[in-house]
Amino acid sequence: VLGGYKISDIKVVAAFDVDKRKVGKDVSEAIFNPPNCTKIFCKNIPKIGVKVKMGSVLDGVAPHMKNYPANKTFVLARKKPVDVVKELKKSGAEVLINYLPVGSQKATEYYVRCALKAGVAFINCIPVFIVSNKKWAKKFERKKLPCIGDDIKSQVGATIVHRVLCRLFTQRGVIIDRSYQLNFGGNTDFLNMLSRERLKSKKISKTESVESQLAKRLSYNNLHIGPSDWIPWLKDNKICYIKIEGRKFGNVPVELELKLSVEDSPNSAACVIDAIRLVKIALQRKVGGPLISASAYLMKHPPQQFPDEKAKKMVEEFIKGYRER
Repeated sequence: VLGGYKISDIKVVAAFDVDKRKVGKDVSEAIFNPPNCTKIFCKNIPKIGVKVKMGSVLDGVAPHMKNYPANKTFVLARKKPVDVVKELKKSGAEVLINYLPVGSQKATEYYVRCALKAGVAFINCIPVFIVSNKKWAKKFERKKLPCIGDDIKSQVGATIVHRVLCRLFTQRGVIIDRSYQLNFGGNTDFLNMLSRERLKSKKISKTESVESQLAKRLSYNNLHIGPSDWIPWLKDNKICYIKIEGRKFGNVPVELELKLSVEDSPNSAACVIDAIRLVKIALQRKVGGPLISASAYLMKHPPQQFPDEKAKKMVEEFIKGYRER
């Protein structure tokens, strides 16, 4: 329970996609269709009476995606996009969640404008900078609509683990000289990110999230963070390798190497279900604009970075009403 709300209180009332295997299907059916490949932890999902509507593609599908097998990539539906603003209003939606592929700048901005026009809150789970962009943040504030972003952290993912370890080294007086974080996966997220030109904001998001925990920022040559490759048989399993090199007392070298293996989608879902409930609290209180505490705790590229333990305390204060945002 968070702020009086259970997970079961969250209701899907509208959904948008561009894949022909999902568009027109009930959400309860669409979530099991390719290219989704995550481990299924709840098989019996009753029909919810909400059909997936055709969204606008814009820059949401990278050109290289058409070069891969259908069960691994997107297969575009030949349908006319719906009026998203109209659908949001008709459905009674209170919050729109953005999980578009990395690099979908134009498509994300389109859905942000739809949220603003429809009068719904916005949660930005990808590294297109909206909530951390003052121009967009002011638009949500003027409309008295809360927003959380940008780029969702996972429950126990590469970024949060890397951040915590870097902060631990710093707190224990170790000077960090260099570090890397390499990530591999087999889902469409990693396939999409094979297009390096779509990764600019992703690299900034992940790098700044880790750098914010260092006593001194590292040079470009000494900190490398980013997706590394797509390995189909891994499916939704994401594998991360982290290495940190530093110097402890007496300038004696210290090295840490770590391997993390997680199921990517539920790892992300664990955080977004909290984001939804935090937005609901803000809607009840008529708080508009970026939720600073929730964004700092749940997102890689929030408007303001805080150490994770402080961000958690800030969220708790927000839930109790001691903090406006």
